[in-house]
Amino acid sequence: MRGGWLGRLLRVNLTTGELRTEEIPEAWLRDYVGGRGVAARYLAEELDPRVDPLAPENKLIFATGPLTGTNSPTGARYMVVTKGPLTDAITTSNSGGHWGPALKFAGYDLLIVEGRSPKPVFLYIEDDRVELRDAAAYWGRTTAETEDGIRAELARPDLRICGIGPAGENLVRFACIVNDKHRAAGRSGVGAVMGSKQLKAIAVRGTRGVPIARPAQFFPALWAAQRKLAESPGRQGLSELGTIPTIDLTNEFGGLPTRNFQEGQFEHAEDLNGNTLKETRLVNTKACFACTIACGRVTQLGDGSGKHLVNTHPKNWKTAGEGPEYENAWALGADCGVGDLDPVIKANFLCNDLGMDPISMGATLAAAMEMYEKGLLTEAQTGMPLPFGSGDALVRMTEATAYREGFGDVLAEGSKRMTEKLQHPEFFMGVKGQEFPAYDPRGFQGMGVAYATCNRGACHLRAWTPGVETSGEMPAHTPDGKGAWVANEQNITTVHDATGMCLFVSAGGLTLKDIGPLLCAATGVDWSYEELVQAGERIWNLERVWNLKAGFTRADDNLPKRLLTEAHKRGPSKGVLVQLDAMLDDYYDARGWSRDGVPPAAKLAELGVPASTF
Repeated sequence: MRGGWLGRLLRVNLTTGELRTEEIPEAWLRDYVGGRGVAARYLAEELDPRVDPLAPENKLIFATGPLTGTNSPTGARYMVVTKGPLTDAITTSNSGGHWGPALKFAGYDLLIVEGRSPKPVFLYIEDDRVELRDAAAYWGRTTAETEDGIRAELARPDLRICGIGPAGENLVRFACIVNDKHRAAGRSGVGAVMGSKQLKAIAVRGTRGVPIARPAQFFPALWAAQRKLAESPGRQGLSELGTIPTIDLTNEFGGLPTRNFQEGQFEHAEDLNGNTLKETRLVNTKACFACTIACGRVTQLGDGSGKHLVNTHPKNWKTAGEGPEYENAWALGADCGVGDLDPVIKANFLCNDLGMDPISMGATLAAAMEMYEKGLLTEAQTGMPLPFGSGDALVRMTEATAYREGFGDVLAEGSKRMTEKLQHPEFFMGVKGQEFPAYDPRGFQGMGVAYATCNRGACHLRAWTPGVETSGEMPAHTPDGKGAWVANEQNITTVHDATGMCLFVSAGGLTLKDIGPLLCAATGVDWSYEELVQAGERIWNLERVWNLKAGFTRADDNLPKRLLTEAHKRGPSKGVLVQLDAMLDDYYDARGWSRDGVPPAAKLAELGVPASTF
């Protein structure tokens, strides 16, 4: 193996207890780069797309990229790839922190988990030493308690640990996998898959480095990238205020979804924004491995934090922690009509400790709140009042959802299943079963086609259009050219995910053209820029084919009726509807797919997608 990659994976069968290492085909690494790409190839080869996501047959793949664990700026990322229980689609969930580099340092590019353990276990990896150990003492414990407990048990304070909280154990469909206590592979329910396998945590310690094929080329490219990042105003903004100032941008353009997407502006936006967080709650900033951005926020509750102590499980409470970032502050704040930072921060802490995606948590609660306010849900059903703006409801229902207590058991299914069960599916705001993140497509038209076509359900990380829609490059409220732009951007972000670097470097001015020299020098493979973009296209098409085999069609590349027929009544996006059909046809044409959204065999052959996968 040239470098960057280690060329090895660890396969763990929880049913039989078998642990073995395997060589990764070098052609797969070259064609799919790493991370998300190679994991998708394994999933396509080994997993029936029609499998129940919570059955033992599902596979849970942890995948690093060739730049994970190197000095590349933000070279900390790993992906979790599986069939998601929230969406029934392929899911590719990304996390930072220090766990991904630790897996590389232990000697593995990928970890594939199969089967189901007969009892709760955790996986212990220390270089070539791999053990399954009893986790009964940690079952029911929070993610932070589990990390601390495993470190104490093994007398290894330097262990890096990822794991699940009570939400994953209870198969909450949007449970996440949390590493380093505050970083998360957050979306689509990867934590529920881990819980279904009775795998509580994975503790890793690695003592090896990551080889670099061409050091003489790698380090000049590294220094150039670091200089460009250091001088970038975008990087400086993220370092100073994190992601939460995005509230001001989206609110200004009428694209801040409020009260379950009924409105595009929130009257309390300033109470949740970056300056307010910095001036009233911020303790410190925090960075992942090899990151000079440090977008993480360490925060504490304010003086009035005791007013929402409606908890049943006081062990989960604390007054300081990490977050919220923009998406979390929106979902737990504006989408639920809550303009008070304390319950928003408290609910965010709970999501970290209990192991839940705050986006789906807040969005699912917002759908329930709308139904409650319209008389379609009663207090007898919910157990407490659920009006928009209630900090008490936000905190208590976050907790109840993780433990599936009372109405929390209904919320734990996610808003699509919840609204269908309650016979009002029109209140689900999402795509392919996954709740929207914090951008209303009536304010940012391009996000409509980005959401509709994303392989893992509604997502802002595959093609983020507000940047070009607020810069003057493309008008925010029109559909022109956005289908083709989104298709190209999805290819770029997909290969970026495969490298092991964080997407936030793009906000700091680093593009794939800056990352390419690092990637080529690390691996020894001379990809052109065009070849890297094509690798992203290859991965995207492979994921699309997998979803089609799982039963998805063009009908699933759709948006809720509200976004297509109900315009905002005030603000900058007043009167705007999402013109999805025009953008979708443009998108399919740009991808070379049929108007039914199916990649033709000739297109797949051109990309080198193996015939065995379609």
